[in-house]
Amino acid sequence: MAEAKKATKKTTKKVTTPEVIDGADQIDSQVTAQASAETQEVVEAKTTKAGKRAPKAVKEAEEKDAKEERKAHKAEVEASEPKKVVKNPTRTHTERAGKKFRKAAELVEKDKQYGIKEALELAGKTATTKFDSTVELHINLGVDPRQADQNVRDNLVLPNGTGKIVRVAVLADADDASAAIKAGADIAGHEDLLKEIEKGKIDFDILIATPALMAKLGKFARVLGPKGLMPNPKSGTVTTDVVKAVQQSKAGRVAYRVDSTGIVHMGVGKVSFGEDKLMENVQAVFSSIKSNKPGSLKGNYVKAITVTTTMGPAIKVLISEL
Repeated sequence: MAEAKKATKKTTKKVTTPEVIDGADQIDSQVTAQASAETQEVVEAKTTKAGKRAPKAVKEAEEKDAKEERKAHKAEVEASEPKKVVKNPTRTHTERAGKKFRKAAELVEKDKQYGIKEALELAGKTATTKFDSTVELHINLGVDPRQADQNVRDNLVLPNGTGKIVRVAVLADADDASAAIKAGADIAGHEDLLKEIEKGKIDFDILIATPALMAKLGKFARVLGPKGLMPNPKSGTVTTDVVKAVQQSKAGRVAYRVDSTGIVHMGVGKVSFGEDKLMENVQAVFSSIKSNKPGSLKGNYVKAITVTTTMGPAIKVLISEL
């Protein structure tokens, strides 16, 4: 009887058919899918207000992509089409100048070299300003200014002056200052003049100083140097004979020095001087430049000479004139 019960228990085990198993799996998968969908909705709900998946961010990303596509398309079109090069013809200086200058330039033959006397006469005719124009002389020398012995410079007194009213200041002790005032200096003194310079009040065109007081001008070198007012023995503005220096400055002493390109620029008078007086001044300049020719120079000393007036056309001069 007991054995029969055991056999019955063994045979009463739960039997699950394949159909039941498949149905259960489908139910589980549906539940899992529904749960994941709900989770995704929760996540999206949290990130829709801000973040990469927000509507605003998505819209901005789309606009950015569209902009990049337009740029790429434009670049492709530009690369495929040949570029149109517009060439504007370069106008000469004369064409770009005013009516007065163009009218004056018609009197000068462009490629002709004039004699110095004829050039000075023509300079008077081509002056275009209402004021009394300065006659300028520009001499291109074949020197190398970087070489110390070829740095051409000098000072001289023009026979007929420069035509400019020059204000002269003298830094000297009481006795020399008094003598300088009598010789024609506009300003002269010691402590008072230094105080004026320190304040930045510079009412003079030339500054003359005695050697003993040059040390006191050292701290003003940055102010006076760029203005060309720093006294220098080579220009005759550092001297013990202040009376002579003042007289020469008032009479028309000028200093010149080649620039970095080897050209000497200087004014030789006013148009109102007339040809004869201008000629005397030019000859004095030519004589000074000849006497300062460097001994180490090889090749031509003078490369070009040009005469012009303030805001006037350039007139080429024969090199043989110097």
